[in-house]
Amino acid sequence: MSNMEYGNIMNVETSGASSKTAIAYGNGLTGGGVQASEKMASDDLDRMESYKTIIGNVARKHDVDPALIAAVASRESRGGAAISGTKGLGDNGNGYGLMQVDKRWHQPGGAWDSEAHVDQATKILVDFVPVVQKKFPSWSREKQLKGALAAYNMGEGVLDNADVDRITTGNDYSADVVARAQYFKRNGF
Repeated sequence: MSNMEYGNIMNVETSGASSKTAIAYGNGLTGGGVQASEKMASDDLDRMESYKTIIGNVARKHDVDPALIAAVASRESRGGAAISGTKGLGDNGNGYGLMQVDKRWHQPGGAWDSEAHVDQATKILVDFVPVVQKKFPSWSREKQLKGALAAYNMGEGVLDNADVDRITTGNDYSADVVARAQYFKRNGF
C-alpha cells in the first residue's frame, strides 16, 4: 500500500513466520522468523515474477504496494504452486485463486490467476483498512496495515485486541506476509 496512505511496508515491524508455518512448508525449514519468510518468498519469486504485470496494474488501481500483493499470493497459494491442478481451489475448497478469496463470504471473480481475481482480492484487503483505522485510530498506519492483513485472513473478528495474529492461520499471518512483502520489495516488486 502506498507509503503515505497506508504506511511504508519496509517500516512495519515483523517477527516473520511462526515455526508452525515454517515446518508445515517443509523444504528443510525447521524454525520460524523473518529468515523463514524470506526463504518461502524466495522460493516463490519466479512464479510471482510471471504475475508482475497483473500485480502492478492492480497495485496502481488500489494504491497498494505491489510487494504486498505478491506477499499475500505467496502466503496463500505459493504463487499458484499449491493450487495447480485444483482449478484454483485451496483451503478445503473454500479458498479460490492466487490470493485465496474465501468462497463462503465472496463470489469469486475471474479465473483463479487473472487480473480480475487479484483485483477482487486486493479490494477485499484494502476494504479492511478503514475498518481497522476506525477501531484503532491510535495505531500507527503500519500497525493498522497488519490488522487489515489479519482481517483478510480471518475476518474482522480478529480485531478485538492488539495481538491481531493470535487467531490467524499459523498465528503469524500478518507477520509472515509483511516479512515476505519486505523481501519482494527488496527484489523488484
